[in-house]
Amino acid sequence: MTRAAGLERLAAFLEHEGAEYAGARNFDLGPEARPTTSTLSPYLRRRLITEAEVVGAAVAAFGDEGAEKFVSEVFWRTYFKGHLETHPAAWTGYLALAAEGHERLAVEPGLRRTYEAAIEGRSGIDCFDAWALELVETGWLHNHARMWFASTWIFTLRLPWALGAEFFMRHLVDGDPASNTLSWRWVAGLHTRGKHYVARAENIRRYTDGRFDPVGLNEYPDALDEPMPPREMPLPLADAMPNSEVALLLHLDDLHPESLCLGTARVVRIGGLVAHAESASDRVKAADEAAMTDALARAEPLFGCPAGLAVSGWADSLPVVTAWAPVGPSATALPEGCLRLRRAWDEAAWPLSNRGYSRMRKAIPQLLLR
Repeated sequence: MTRAAGLERLAAFLEHEGAEYAGARNFDLGPEARPTTSTLSPYLRRRLITEAEVVGAAVAAFGDEGAEKFVSEVFWRTYFKGHLETHPAAWTGYLALAAEGHERLAVEPGLRRTYEAAIEGRSGIDCFDAWALELVETGWLHNHARMWFASTWIFTLRLPWALGAEFFMRHLVDGDPASNTLSWRWVAGLHTRGKHYVARAENIRRYTDGRFDPVGLNEYPDALDEPMPPREMPLPLADAMPNSEVALLLHLDDLHPESLCLGTARVVRIGGLVAHAESASDRVKAADEAAMTDALARAEPLFGCPAGLAVSGWADSLPVVTAWAPVGPSATALPEGCLRLRRAWDEAAWPLSNRGYSRMRKAIPQLLLR
């Protein structure tokens, strides 16, 4: 998991799948087939490559019209991050519901049996079981399969949605707190209240090219509800960078120090903070650690100072500065008093993320001009 690998994958996408992306992206042809999506999300999730450079490359290759659908999908990632920043209770609520779900598993044998069958690929629903095994074995699922899986988990198996979101975060190598949490809430009908996503057998047959013929799906469920939707909070302000020597802290949500705008701050020490998602699989942890190792190796010659993991006392008495860590494990683990800077991409887009996606989608042409 390196920046070089991300750039190589971007080049391959532009040369091969990119031109067909809009028409092919909904097809999940299986783990052995050529991808129908970019598969850039593990690199974007850690910002080994940035949204700005990926979007810029796609527009340069295919033009505004040809890249439109791909660019919109990249902005969905930005939207989810901005929305969670202004609705942080969606994250803490998910964590609380996951903990509650585990308590129920301990005392409800029927629920526990259904849950164990689901995560072990023994539900009896052909597509769902294949996706469960694919996720555990590879750390990856096609985005359309993720939606079908979540819908089946919630509406057919009637399992707590937060346990499903946790299962994804445990295994997905691109597991992102904002995209994952809010996507599960969207499928359930909680993100946009009353508007849920329903997996239908005909749709699955069509977009898996007949690989699956699921039976027993609940195709007419009601959306979930919750007593109190997450309350909107003001978008927190970024901090001013000091005109002095600083210690730069890298974290798993932003591993591209080359493009950080630090102003007149002078980096003399670099530390790396590795805060995995709770219960992350060994594969996810290995990807996180490889990405951090790569970022530290690039940062050391860039700033001309030592770089290593942020152990106790690593910054000495220097001010610690870092790229903004969105809501999630990295933000929780940041040291107290850390100065956070926000990238221009996020500064422009996040204020448009407090409601539905349509507001941001309409603003994409203007955002790309900045």
